Amino acid sequence: MKKHPLEAWGELVGGKKSRWIALITWVLLVTVLSFMWPQVNSIDNDSAENVPADAMSQQAAKLIDQEFSDDSGNPLLVVWHRGGKLSKDDYTAIQNVYKKLADNPLEQQTVLPPLGNLPPQALAASASENGTTIVTPIFFDKDAITDDLEKSTDEFKKLVKEELGKDPFTAKLSSDELQLRLSGPVGIQIDAVSLFSSADIKLMIATVLLVLVLLILLYRSPLLAIIPLIIVGFAYGIISPSLGFFAEQGWISKDAQAVSIMTVLLFGAGTDYCLFLISKYREILLDEEDKYKAMKLAIRDSGGAIAMSALTVVIGLGTLGLAHYGSFQRFAVPFSFAILVMGIAALTLLPALLVLFGRIAFYPFVPRTVDMEKARAKKKNKPYKEPKPQHKFSRKVGHLVTHRPWLVITATVILLGGLAAFVPRVQFTFDILSSFPEEMESREGFKLISDNFSPGELAPVKIIVDTKGKDVNLQKNLAKLDYIDGVNDVRQGSNNKDIQLYELTLSDNPYSAESLEHIPDLKKEVNSLLKEADIENATNSFWIGGETATQYDTKTTIARDESVIMPTMIAIIALLLLVYLRSITATVYLLGTVVLSFLGALGAGWLVLHYGFGADAIQGSIPLYSFVFLVALGEDYNIFMVSEIWKKRRTQSHKDAVADGVVHTSSVITSAGLILAGTFAVLATLPIQVLVQFGVVTAIGILLDTFIVRPLLVPALTTVSGRFAFWPGKLSKKENN
Repeated sequence: MKKHPLEAWGELVGGKKSRWIALITWVLLVTVLSFMWPQVNSIDNDSAENVPADAMSQQAAKLIDQEFSDDSGNPLLVVWHRGGKLSKDDYTAIQNVYKKLADNPLEQQTVLPPLGNLPPQALAASASENGTTIVTPIFFDKDAITDDLEKSTDEFKKLVKEELGKDPFTAKLSSDELQLRLSGPVGIQIDAVSLFSSADIKLMIATVLLVLVLLILLYRSPLLAIIPLIIVGFAYGIISPSLGFFAEQGWISKDAQAVSIMTVLLFGAGTDYCLFLISKYREILLDEEDKYKAMKLAIRDSGGAIAMSALTVVIGLGTLGLAHYGSFQRFAVPFSFAILVMGIAALTLLPALLVLFGRIAFYPFVPRTVDMEKARAKKKNKPYKEPKPQHKFSRKVGHLVTHRPWLVITATVILLGGLAAFVPRVQFTFDILSSFPEEMESREGFKLISDNFSPGELAPVKIIVDTKGKDVNLQKNLAKLDYIDGVNDVRQGSNNKDIQLYELTLSDNPYSAESLEHIPDLKKEVNSLLKEADIENATNSFWIGGETATQYDTKTTIARDESVIMPTMIAIIALLLLVYLRSITATVYLLGTVVLSFLGALGAGWLVLHYGFGADAIQGSIPLYSFVFLVALGEDYNIFMVSEIWKKRRTQSHKDAVADGVVHTSSVITSAGLILAGTFAVLATLPIQVLVQFGVVTAIGILLDTFIVRPLLVPALTTVSGRFAFWPGKLSKKENN
């Protein structure tokens, strides 16, 4: 009789002799790659723009650089603040610091304002109206890497401390002491990289400890808890240098945030794949004495589901590569590649390691056949005890979903639909700085500027107009707009005198949602004014830039990516499910359940973040990130369970197959779901709001999948669908009884 392909594979990677080939191959690969290629965290973080180059704000930035640039460089904003009022001594200290910077420039320093030569009165004129705050810039090379900028700022802090005789960088904002904070593009860049660098280490330690504790609590076997971590560790040993090599070659852009989330995904999803095989192996060891044969059968029964689950996640996460938003694009390869390597590890290294340890891996709850238990009892001169019935609770759940399916469907849909009803109430923000901790230096500096200067002055809207040789001045008309506080005098381009620049001060905070909505109105207004001035092709003769316009373009770019990636991902996963299950009916309701689960998770996540964490808004990228992860990972559990139902339906009635499918997958999927949700929940302990929000929404979604969708809704839908659940596959022709 011809062997099943997966059974043959199990014999290859889990055989008595061939297991050593798999083990040695992995050890050699990890060792060689670790010495040959750099680890991904050693590669400098990519600082590419998230908004595409053809967006209006980016085109405006390019024109400003060409026509109005002073080539000063990348600014570090030094925010000087004293609660009462800046004193004469404070201004003298500022002058002395800038004199020393002029005499001994910092590394990568390019342009320095001549503040050291100004009289104190002139310097004070630049302070805020209340006299408490002044912002002084230092410009650095635009191409300087973060490490060099960090060294320069450390030197600057040392210089200031020596001049003042104390440390104003640690002075509390509530005090009357002189306080200094470093903000602006350079300050934010340094804080962002250091934040993610420190987060990586904390995240790795917290995730490993959490997975280890949960595995020990769930399986009560120390060795079994360590084995999945060993497999994940080996996979990471391949993934990290490979991604480092890819980034070094310029094939991908390294993103610190992507690496952080990839670590969580690897431990969570990787442990899941390990548990899928381990649980099946343990089940078969109860009937099969030969551990090598048991592994062949375990891979035959679960290998297809594991491979299909991994492939679904690989392709699902790979759809992020279709994004125009830079951050989404930079996530695609690390996520997909990590899951691909982890899936391979689960089907090659894990079987070899399990047969190496054998039954001892499950100690002290060693799975043995009935004959083995009888022989063991006889050897100890003890009576043989019949094993206790297992899966009592899951059998009750299986009975419920097969005998009261419509009740289950109604209750779960009302619950998930009720949570989804909160989705329209979710508020979004596109301000990256708001995801930093409130006590982060660059954010504190930004707050000082925001509190003591006009909100609109923080980031003026910049309008560039091509007059095409005509006499045009829009200053008075723009100043009449009710959301504009003021308009600076028009400036002409240095290379093209037909190019004009208008800087507008908004009356609202330029980073607020209200200000973002002024950008389309402003576009219409400028377009109308240019048409009145008889400017030919007015629509393409102006550009709007600045932080507010960039955030508006971020919003529209993310909306575009959602409209492309979400349906594309659903279509691809639908195709994979259709090929694997050969059922249109099941494909439709399996996809429907994970989409409903995602909406429920987003609604529930908003309730937790808004009312529990006090968040006024969540980052605009969260819905797409969560969707991609929850749909891909949610289908993982569905695939594993329906695979069991499909297999049992060949020999059982429809209801019995559904009930047994729930029983035989409940424990492993429940434990896998708890571990996966736990790893994502670890993100909520980090000081980075975007990761906190992503972690909360994703963890809630996984829990909904684990405890609502997979054990209740999906089997109930399968029950009511009857043999049509398998349509048009062969099983659809089989009667239900």
